[in-house]
This record gives sequence, C-alpha cells and structure tokens, in this order.
Amino acid sequence: MTTIQTSMPARAVHADTRPLWDRLRTNRNWLALWFMLPAAAFLILFLAYPLGLGIWMSFTDERIGRTGVFVGLENYEWLWSDSIFWLSVFNTLLYTIIASAIKFAIGLYLALLLNRHMPFKAMIRAIVLIPFIVPTVLSAIAFWWIYDAQFSIISWSLIKLGLITQNINFLGDTDWARASVIFANIWRGVPFVAITLLAGLQTVSPSLYEAATLDGATDWQRFRYIAYPLLTPIIAVVMTFSVLFTFTDFQLVWALTRGGPVNATHLMATLSYQRGILSGRLGEGAAIATAMIPFLLAAIAISWFGMQRRKWQQGSDND
Repeated sequence: MTTIQTSMPARAVHADTRPLWDRLRTNRNWLALWFMLPAAAFLILFLAYPLGLGIWMSFTDERIGRTGVFVGLENYEWLWSDSIFWLSVFNTLLYTIIASAIKFAIGLYLALLLNRHMPFKAMIRAIVLIPFIVPTVLSAIAFWWIYDAQFSIISWSLIKLGLITQNINFLGDTDWARASVIFANIWRGVPFVAITLLAGLQTVSPSLYEAATLDGATDWQRFRYIAYPLLTPIIAVVMTFSVLFTFTDFQLVWALTRGGPVNATHLMATLSYQRGILSGRLGEGAAIATAMIPFLLAAIAISWFGMQRRKWQQGSDND
C-alpha cells in the first residue's frame, strides 16, 4: 500500500518592514484611538471623576470645611430610617411618572399634528419650541408669578368667571404645589418630545401611508401598523432621556418651592442639595445623590431591554 503525499505550495508571508511609527500612522484603529482620547479625557474629568468622588463621599462623614473619615454604610443607615428621604423618593417617582407620561402623550399628539400639511406649520413649530429654549430659572420666575397666592392670573380669571370665591394658594398647599411643579415641568418638556418624534415621523416614507390608504386603512390603523412600529426605537430613546431629565430635575422645583410646603415637593435632587450644600453635610448629601443611581440605571435597562425585544421580534441582530 502506497501513500501519496501531496504538498500545498506555501504562501509567501511578507513581513511589514516599515518603521513602527509609519505603520501606526496608517492603522485605522490607532488613528481612531487618538481621535477618541479627547472625548475620553473629557468624560473622565467631568463625569467619571465627580461620580466616583460622590460615591466615595457617601461613605464618609465629610462636612464643608472638614475632611471626613470613612464611616461605611452609616449615611445609608441613617437615610433608611429618615421619613423625609422616603417622602422625597415618593415625590420623585410621582413627579417623574406623571410628568413623563403626560409629556409623551402631548408630545406625540403635537408631532402627529405637525406632520400633517397645514398652514403656518413652520411658525407653529417655532412656537412649540419656545418653552424648551427659555432658561429654566426664567420659566420658574414666570410660573412663580402665575402661581402667586395674591396676584395669580389663574385665580383672578377663575374669580372673574365665578368659579371660585378666593385665590388658590398654589404653592402653599401640598397637593396644589405638587400639581403646580408637575405642570411646569410638562410645559418645559413637551417641546423636546414633540420635535424629536416629529423628526422620526418625517423619516417614514409617504408611499407607505398612500398604500395603506388605498387599502382602506383608517388614520388609527395607519398610525398603529405603520408609524408606531417605525417610531418604536425613537420613542424608547426619547422616553429614556425624558425620564432621566425629569428624575434629576432640580432648578425648576428649587426655584419654585425650595422643596416646600412641608417637604411636599422635595425631590431627591433638591433634598441632596439641601442636606449636602446648605446644611454642610456633604457625606449625607452625597449618599442621597448616590441613591438616585439605581433608579436611573433601571430606567436605562428597561429602555435597552425593550429595544432588544423589539429587534428580536423583527428578527434583527442584537448588535
């Protein structure tokens, strides 16, 4: 029995004899790394470092003017039994859920309305954007005047209409104060949702709507089976940012109520500022701020899993 041996011609391997620097200059990955370094340095300096420092401070008893020592979970144990902290958690969740849901509903309606052919559409878009471009503190001052217990334009109008007999104390009553700050946040946040969803709607091909119309589809069916599936990724991103912005809101609430009356509008952000900066207990304030991180991560995770589930249903790769 004979064995026939076959040999494949060996491929010539040409070693790159160029100097190391010349090879790196033409390497795309190396060039990409250099372009990313400024952004990475910015994120580390202004995001990662303050975040890490805040988490570390939450485990110390640091105060303004005095270096703290490591106390472990003492600040968190104190917060666990603090009724005001849990009230701020409730207020923050209530504020975020109600405001985000209403902002999405109104923003989606405005986006669908502005996506139609209508006169003065460009002017209406500009008007819709006004609440978003007005500085937050200026908006708060305007709302503070609107909600004023003595000179409120809302109370004056309702009295003239005969609907009420005395002024409403918007910022002095706990329930009215919560409703007032939520309304102010909705007024400021609707333009972001509306304009972003409008941009998404304008990417939908008109031929899809025309084909559905020829098949006898109603306006609701065109939205349900054409616009909504194509908008799902944009809705996930918009709602994620809307929830994050609302959950971490500080300026509007602090300028309007300072967390009052009787801590009824204290959010976690405002309570952290009050305890950490105004009271000087930096460790406790940092612990309250750090306690916000799990909620924020949960919002991001829900959005991410929702988008992955949508990709799976559509048969796309989960890249």
